[in-house]
Amino acid sequence: MEFLKVSSKSSPASVAGAIAGMVKDGVPVNMQCVGAGAVNQAIKAIAIARGFLIPTGFDISCAPVFSDILINGESRTAIRLSVYVHSLSAGTGGAYDVTDDNLRVG
Repeated sequence: MEFLKVSSKSSPASVAGAIAGMVKDGVPVNMQCVGAGAVNQAIKAIAIARGFLIPTGFDISCAPVFSDILINGESRTAIRLSVYVHSLSAGTGGAYDVTDDNLRVG
């Protein structure tokens, strides 16, 4: 499985563009972060990507898990974020219904 590796210096807008592009292309999105700053940038990127995607009929959510990884021979704990895509259908009043889990967005 491939991951978008996000660091504390990653641009949230650039990562958001990558997420949105992958979602539109039907490519699974998984992110890997080491450290609080990296997780912060990744979450901001997901929020920005939602803003890009909702007008196109898609919404996203994420689920975090801990993972032990090796960096330069040293064991580190990473947080991996799996991004889930939800198709939206037009609802009434300018809102959208998420078709697979009945959440309201808008």
